[in-house]
Amino acid sequence: MAQTINEILQKIEATPVPKVKKCAIAYSGGLDSTLGIELLRRVYKAEEIIAINVDVGQGEEEMQLCISRAKKLNIDPILIDAKEEFTEVWLKKAIQANSDYNGYPVSTSMTRQLIGKLVAKKALELGCDSILEGSTGRGNDQYRMHNVFKMFAPDLEILAPVRDFDLTRQEELALCEYWGVPVEEFIVGGDDKTMWCRSIASGAVDLNQQIPDDIWMWLTPPEKAPDKAEFVELTFEEGVPVALNGQRMKLGELIPALNVIAGRNGIGLIDIFEDGIMDLKSREIYEAPAAHVILKVKQDLEGACLTKEERQFKKIVDAKWAYMVYHGEWFHPLKEDLDAFIAQSQKMVYGTTKVKLYKGNMIIAERESSDTSLFSPEIRSIKASGFDQRWCANAAKVRGLPFEILAKRKQKLGVE
Repeated sequence: MAQTINEILQKIEATPVPKVKKCAIAYSGGLDSTLGIELLRRVYKAEEIIAINVDVGQGEEEMQLCISRAKKLNIDPILIDAKEEFTEVWLKKAIQANSDYNGYPVSTSMTRQLIGKLVAKKALELGCDSILEGSTGRGNDQYRMHNVFKMFAPDLEILAPVRDFDLTRQEELALCEYWGVPVEEFIVGGDDKTMWCRSIASGAVDLNQQIPDDIWMWLTPPEKAPDKAEFVELTFEEGVPVALNGQRMKLGELIPALNVIAGRNGIGLIDIFEDGIMDLKSREIYEAPAAHVILKVKQDLEGACLTKEERQFKKIVDAKWAYMVYHGEWFHPLKEDLDAFIAQSQKMVYGTTKVKLYKGNMIIAERESSDTSLFSPEIRSIKASGFDQRWCANAAKVRGLPFEILAKRKQKLGVE
């Protein structure tokens, strides 16, 4: 152990570090940011350290753990409650945009940027000359945090010691043990939790690694879920859920409640290959029961309320929106332009849908017709007489003319 520690310390000592006096740290209480406090003291020689913790819905247990670890390091963290902004602003936009980056309902991608904004603004307010954050050099958060720090505090020095000292997870843990830093990791790679989605061991899951059942927070594995189906009803206004089972709620209440209901019915497991910002693939595990149900129902509702042209074009916009948010571009002007289009497209997206949840499956059981729906069976249904089919005879001839012309060209060229 001593030789290994000496090698780690030598690697750190051989790395040039900037001079900082008053440093703000985006502090979560996890391994990276907790070690960051000790590195600020021992390596960067910071005169003053300001730990800033932003609550985006991690839960009371995690918040208390963060405060406890900080106090053991003689740090009194500044706590910023951003749950309301995350749910009522950021998550609202994500739901309206059907947030989906190749199977991942962007979540950490958003919270890192919200945290980055609030930490940078507080650092400027308190007269800091630098900001430290715990991103690794293999992951995506370094880009998200850097972009936002530069947007809101462009002149501050940015420190990312895990990346800049090229520390592995094992080396970080060894340093913590050697220096007596109060941190332990229950899951290798840690987990990142918001009410919208929980990321598990990001970047640390092997190709065929089995995921134990006791790792889940909301999810009951489908084979262990109840043998009886459960029904839930969601009501949407302007593309955002506003009621669960007939009871009006804010998103900050509705999403946690739906996580419990959908999770216990085996809904919400995501196991995908993810293409990171550096175009490197990783196997990522998420659980997102409420997000799974909300986004499925929401897209179905758009099918009833939007025109064909709106639906086709919005798919392109939604994909670009998710791509930009994932890549740390929440505050990019183009992303704000996409927000404007998406918000406008949602003005007619109203409705109530009942869904059946059963052992990992979600089936739409009942749709309540709304005044904004374009579904018109009195005209479209083959059982109705409100449409004179003879009107289409000449229309079909006109639509067929291009194919008639193509056929004549083939005849002239002698091709089949």
